[in-house]
Amino acid sequence: MLQWALIFFVVAIVAAIFGFGGLVSAAAGIAKILFFIFLVLFVISFFAGRRTKS
Repeated sequence: MLQWALIFFVVAIVAAIFGFGGLVSAAAGIAKILFFIFLVLFVISFFAGRRTKS
């Protein structure tokens, strides 16, 4: 998921260079959403993996 966030971030940067304003905001918004989903899933999996089994 982090890879997709980075891809949309690069698309947003390239679109900004060429002046596509609508595409920039859409790609940046998608990248931001995917990045936050990645962070939430990472934190959940980190704490779930640290749980000790008795």
